[in-house]
Amino acid sequence: MNWQDAVVLVTGGTGSFGKKFTQVLLDEYRPKKLIILSRDELKQHEMQQHFPSRQYPSLRFFLGDVRDRDRLQRAFRGVDLVVHAAALKQVPACEYNPFEAIQTNIMGAKNIIDAAIDQGVRRVVALSTDKAVNPVNLYGATKLAAEKLFIQGNTYSGATGTRFCCVRYGNVVGSRGSVIPLFVQQRKSGRITITDSRMTRFWITLEQGVRLVIKAAERTVGGEVFIPKIPSMNIMELAKAIAPDCQIDTIGIRPGEKLHEVLVSEDEARSTVELDGFYVIKPAHPFWDETSWAQGKSLPDGYRYGSDNNTEWLKEPDLQRLAEEFK
Repeated sequence: MNWQDAVVLVTGGTGSFGKKFTQVLLDEYRPKKLIILSRDELKQHEMQQHFPSRQYPSLRFFLGDVRDRDRLQRAFRGVDLVVHAAALKQVPACEYNPFEAIQTNIMGAKNIIDAAIDQGVRRVVALSTDKAVNPVNLYGATKLAAEKLFIQGNTYSGATGTRFCCVRYGNVVGSRGSVIPLFVQQRKSGRITITDSRMTRFWITLEQGVRLVIKAAERTVGGEVFIPKIPSMNIMELAKAIAPDCQIDTIGIRPGEKLHEVLVSEDEARSTVELDGFYVIKPAHPFWDETSWAQGKSLPDGYRYGSDNNTEWLKEPDLQRLAEEFK
């Protein structure tokens, strides 16, 4: 992909990922045009203050909602790459408002696919989550459905049409709603809460997430799920690193919460290849060219990439550095 000639659009572009993606793309890749599509005019205004037009003349802002197919048709006109980051992602909110979660995360995905095909967008990269693997909550179920829609979107676009792929990764360090800001807030009271001391999670930085999306946009042939190799951490070790002098109360696992997360399940491993720094889940569909990703190494039978059996873990110095960043 020639980024200097590309018109790029990011849905949900005023979120944590969108702002980091915008910074990296404008500073390093300098696209012809970068469009931020989101539904919150206040967040767009605040983002415009951070990226002033005199310094970033290629940046545009477009009010719209992924639920509105007509608006997406207008927004996608002339766009080469769509990065789909818009979603309702708070697990309790999705449980309490299931119709809204489905409208945004599933029907919004369908609208993205339809508009991209109709407007001749070359590539679409959709963001997913480890919670889409064997989901136990509605958020994970909607993201699993969205993944299936985007992968199958390649059959609708045809051999020379829009190419769709997904990236799937774990908890983003310090993003809105993540546990680090919660611990930082709670430690002011001298008491922090955890749900279960055995809990483990994958951790990825915003920078790593952005780099994975860029890699997927450059290398996709359509239909893949890209998964980074990232470290795990134990929730108790993180709590002690951020709030070493605080009392830790265990309050029990919340509805829809797992002890451990999985990025590649045993069943998915059969169609997954390992490369330097990431995995690729290949689609088992007629549109797939089996010679694609032939350089990847097949995974052994029964392989499972989980946060509990990971070979890479954040150690105490790493967690201390994370804690320092949020002081």
